[in-house]
Amino acid sequence: MARNNTQTAQARTREFRAPEFLAWHVTQKGDKSFWNKVGAAWMHKDAKGYTLQLESLPVGGRIVLREPLEDTASAANDAGRA
Repeated sequence: MARNNTQTAQARTREFRAPEFLAWHVTQKGDKSFWNKVGAAWMHKDAKGYTLQLESLPVGGRIVLREPLEDTASAANDAGRA
């Protein structure tokens, strides 16, 4: 039973940690690029890898990982794009 409580506490902690990167599905249509947020990535505790959580599975295009922008107001429009 204790193990179950530990896993729940770890899951809650993980939920509130901000991701190091946002995952974007980028497609090219002519001269324009279209960026759609599809997930996020968190660094492992040992700092030797990342966990990538995708909310959708893109078909075609590419997935780009970018650091989130500091300003949350513009994050909805440009989050992580250069």
